[in-house]
Amino acid sequence: MHRSLLFLLLLVNGFIALAQSGYFPPRLGNAWETTDPAELGWCTDSLPALYDWLEAGNTKGFIVLKDGRIALERYFGSFTQDSLWYWASAGKGLTALLVGIAQEEGALDIHDPTALYLGDGWTNCAAAREDSITIRHQLTMTTGMNELFFNCTLPACLNCIADPGARWAYHNAPYRLLRNVVESATGQSYNVFTLERVLQPTGMLGGWLITAEQTLFISRARDMARYGLLIANQGRWDGVPVIQDTAYVRAMLTPSQSLNRSYGYLWWLNGQPSHRLPATFQEFPGPIAPAAPADLVAALGANGQFLDLVPSQGLVVVRLGEAAGDDYVPSVYHNDMWRELNKVLCPATTSVAVAPPPPDLRVFPNPVRGGRLQLYGATISEIQQLRLYGLNGSLLLTGASGPDLDLTGLPSGLYWLTASMRNGALWRERIVIMR
Repeated sequence: MHRSLLFLLLLVNGFIALAQSGYFPPRLGNAWETTDPAELGWCTDSLPALYDWLEAGNTKGFIVLKDGRIALERYFGSFTQDSLWYWASAGKGLTALLVGIAQEEGALDIHDPTALYLGDGWTNCAAAREDSITIRHQLTMTTGMNELFFNCTLPACLNCIADPGARWAYHNAPYRLLRNVVESATGQSYNVFTLERVLQPTGMLGGWLITAEQTLFISRARDMARYGLLIANQGRWDGVPVIQDTAYVRAMLTPSQSLNRSYGYLWWLNGQPSHRLPATFQEFPGPIAPAAPADLVAALGANGQFLDLVPSQGLVVVRLGEAAGDDYVPSVYHNDMWRELNKVLCPATTSVAVAPPPPDLRVFPNPVRGGRLQLYGATISEIQQLRLYGLNGSLLLTGASGPDLDLTGLPSGLYWLTASMRNGALWRERIVIMR
């Protein structure tokens, strides 16, 4: 209890501290002050290795702000400062704010039934259960609906399998319908509402691409950095509130329910005792990114679209690009990015530890085409237990501390391998089996 309270105070105080000082770029034009990472005491000799790692992982744009100023900025290949890219599910972090603004204006209340804005029969659920689904359930991924039809927003695709609030499952369709809720409540199109409430006050350029299957925000890398700076300052831009309801912003960036404490209102939260991931029902011990600071909050999107905020250090980190190799699960690459970035930030500036240092473990081969998987690394002797999970969360294999695992008999597919270490750390790696 005391540790959780201490973390919450750290988070809140960090945001308040950042809101009281820091630079904001002008709303018009491309001017943006920079700061020398060497003068910040960062280990600049590690920068070439960081950029090489980012480029090898198909990164297109990478930015690190320190107290609002650009400390690091690099683009790769033909991508430039003016190139447009999609946010994928990192756009959920923008939707969360738009809902809060609509609530502040009195257009809706997040505790209202969703049916109040979408009408009766917006799901395929029984009427009583449908009526109990609220906007807040959509914000927290706890609608109780089956995510089998992940993006489909047609009523026939939205089937209830649990009471709202009783089950956490990452599900795009209820999230995408928040656009319809906002439009119904405000009487404005989603793009116009976003433009007037967020883009114009911050100088952001961008817009929503809305199709039958997707709701994507598209912008330049610096526009995503502007949005990160806005949220890091509790919804204020250079002293002017984009949203005045700081209680909503704090709720957005703190645990929203007990089923997955690493999730707020469409934002991911580090430093929690456990977490759940998309496409699996398994609850994993430890934070989502052991290599990152404890107070990190993140908007994470497919193929590695990241917007990270570290209020205790005044950092905003943006990564846009393609997937790194065949790894389409951003949580793995996200943690690896922080492991590499820490080498530049140096140990002294990443002192907000949440867990023991991440284990030095690797697997070979991956993908696995035979029967055995070999583990190696400096901390191999510290493994306490190995576990292999299916993506549906089912525990398939449990091993001792041996350096290899027999995967004979398992079908082709994606799996999670975890290692519990003697010092309490947790290591996790996605495994691909090919037959």
